[in-house]
Amino acid sequence: MRAIFISFLIVFSSLSAANNIDLEANMKNMGLAYKNSVRATDLATFNTAIDEFIVLLETAKTADFKQHKTASLEGLDKVINQAKQAKQLATTRGLEAAKAPLNSIDELRKKYHELHEPPGFWELLFGK
Repeated sequence: MRAIFISFLIVFSSLSAANNIDLEANMKNMGLAYKNSVRATDLATFNTAIDEFIVLLETAKTADFKQHKTASLEGLDKVINQAKQAKQLATTRGLEAAKAPLNSIDELRKKYHELHEPPGFWELLFGK
């Protein structure tokens, strides 16, 4: 979970300065809300954490993405959809059912964070 938090922070803080939000602080809070939702042991705690996570994701969508804006927004929308699906499953089938959509959020994070990674040494020398 710590890796998720750090990745969210690194990728989104490197994207750009947000229009009217502190994107770095938003990402830190997003990582914490995600971690709290994964660690929740009761439905009330889970719902509070996942609701906060969704709000923070919506807020992140207002950032001024200088590069890969369309793909970044698409990634955020996919994460929002997975978080909403997790909330619905937790309500109808219990917390264990919500774990699958939460785990897929980590996969989405990895996929979309690759868009904003700085080029590696070999890529700088030889291109893509």
